[in-house]
Amino acid sequence: MFLPRRRFLATLLAAPLSTFAAPTRAPLILAQEAPPDVDPDGYLVSEKYDGVRAWWDGQTLRFHSGLPIAAPGWFLAQLPPLPLDGELWLGRGRFEALSAAVRRQRPNDEEWRQLRYMLFELPGAPGTFADRAEQIRHLVREQRGDALVAVDQASLPDRAALQWRLRSVVAGGGEGLVLHRADAMYLSGRSPALLKLKPVHDAEATVLAHLPGRGKHAGRLGALRVRNAEGVVFDIGTGFSDAERDYPPAPGTRVSYTHRGHTDSGVPRFASYLRRRDV
Repeated sequence: MFLPRRRFLATLLAAPLSTFAAPTRAPLILAQEAPPDVDPDGYLVSEKYDGVRAWWDGQTLRFHSGLPIAAPGWFLAQLPPLPLDGELWLGRGRFEALSAAVRRQRPNDEEWRQLRYMLFELPGAPGTFADRAEQIRHLVREQRGDALVAVDQASLPDRAALQWRLRSVVAGGGEGLVLHRADAMYLSGRSPALLKLKPVHDAEATVLAHLPGRGKHAGRLGALRVRNAEGVVFDIGTGFSDAERDYPPAPGTRVSYTHRGHTDSGVPRFASYLRRRDV
């Protein structure tokens, strides 16, 4: 049962900000990777927006690191005096333009008027996540302006419905899904109560060179420099076993790698070594 709307919002607005968050450190929940066959029962599911994580401590809008974001005053004036957590978002497939906009020391009004603050959490607030999601919807409806948007949360009946939803989002240019336990009280740090589900693609590339390792990988492979079928040159630095770092595939070898989509310039995101192509 949801907490009474008026009592919930009155409690949040009356509480001192120190109740919710330290002034320069984000007490945010972080998602774990979902297994491919995750069952959505007990979760609320939303789109995973390819935006910039931002938290509002009631006074200052900050990056996840805690550094302040130079947002226009008119944008900040639309945010309520209580902690919020969400993604600054410009639209599907526009992450690089978004990143440039929000990192300017002097914000560009025209860019910021296109942004939306996609709200999905109330850090430190009472109640279950289902309670908090409902109160987010109420909160957004009561705000003036269109900067703040409540992220849609949905219950899905089974794995087939979840996979259909994932395919639909990805086909439309989205990044993936987020699953949040509906009965979870607010937690900070990485938690199994919050899962991210993204499709993993595989592709092939040709090894161009070996890049030396550092630290624990000093004296052996640090990364492979490769060229894929589209002619894009990039480095793969993860996914190797110890044996593969000691005896990496030679230049000219075809290898397979996994990735999670591409940047605007065509570079595979989160590329990870899979295997030699002939294995």
